[in-house]
Amino acid sequence: MATLEINNLHARVAEEGGERILRGVDLTVNSGEIHALMGPNGSGKSTTAKVIAGHPAYEVTEGEILLHLDDEDVADIDADLDDEDYHWELLELEPNERAALGIFLGFQYPAEIEGVTMTNFLRQALNAKADEREELFEDEEEEAEADADDEGYDTSPMEGPADDGEIGVAEFQEILSEKMELLDMDEKFMQRYLNAGFSGGEKKQNEVLQAAMLEPSVAVLDEIDSGLDIDRLQDVSKGINALRDEQGTGVLQITHYQRILDYVEPDHVHVMLDGEVAKSGGAELAEQLEDKGYDWVREEAFADA
Repeated sequence: MATLEINNLHARVAEEGGERILRGVDLTVNSGEIHALMGPNGSGKSTTAKVIAGHPAYEVTEGEILLHLDDEDVADIDADLDDEDYHWELLELEPNERAALGIFLGFQYPAEIEGVTMTNFLRQALNAKADEREELFEDEEEEAEADADDEGYDTSPMEGPADDGEIGVAEFQEILSEKMELLDMDEKFMQRYLNAGFSGGEKKQNEVLQAAMLEPSVAVLDEIDSGLDIDRLQDVSKGINALRDEQGTGVLQITHYQRILDYVEPDHVHVMLDGEVAKSGGAELAEQLEDKGYDWVREEAFADA
């Protein structure tokens, strides 16, 4: 089982005199769990997501973000590992290294990239993750040899056989078909350019597909329900449930509204106010927020402040 553990996390905007946003966030997400993170605008929810992923716009001033893995999480690594190698301080790693270890960020506003098909994008992402994982678990001698081998290119790195990479075309197509069937998606979707011309719902559904393909230990989904009509909301919700139920992914789902939680029942609900988690509870907490708003949580949490 993988565990994402956030302890006393403080962060600010990474510029001189940058605004302080996170003021001591404590949160733990285990694989196979769905956590809903709710709160008013400006409370720090999206900042928390971006800091977990390593966004350079924010500077962490205090605290830690730990990722604990187990034997199953590193079963694909051909290396002689000790238990101590299964624990990582994410703040010491680059965003690509965090992604390789199993952290996925689903964007609120996914980028559109003309000229890059969904198929090519996803296969490149899978191979990049596989390569990065191998590098992370190499010992220093192996890493030095790899760096020496990588010095310069005789030709463009974009050139090479179509089946280049650890995950070849045939294997990729098999994985893709399996995941699209799991999410009940039309394979014609894959021939389109990445998010180009997609509706808001299609973009969010695509974020879930990417998570299904990459099989992260923990998926952070930033307001994936925003702008969805009821049909797309149900499609996206089905995908999120599949991430947990079929892949064992832990999900941190950032949302403003109760409505997606009617389809994706959370194991835990957290309320963020003024840069910290002010209250946690079960699914019933989201229903209370829908009925009463956030003021009662603020009064309760900060009564003795």
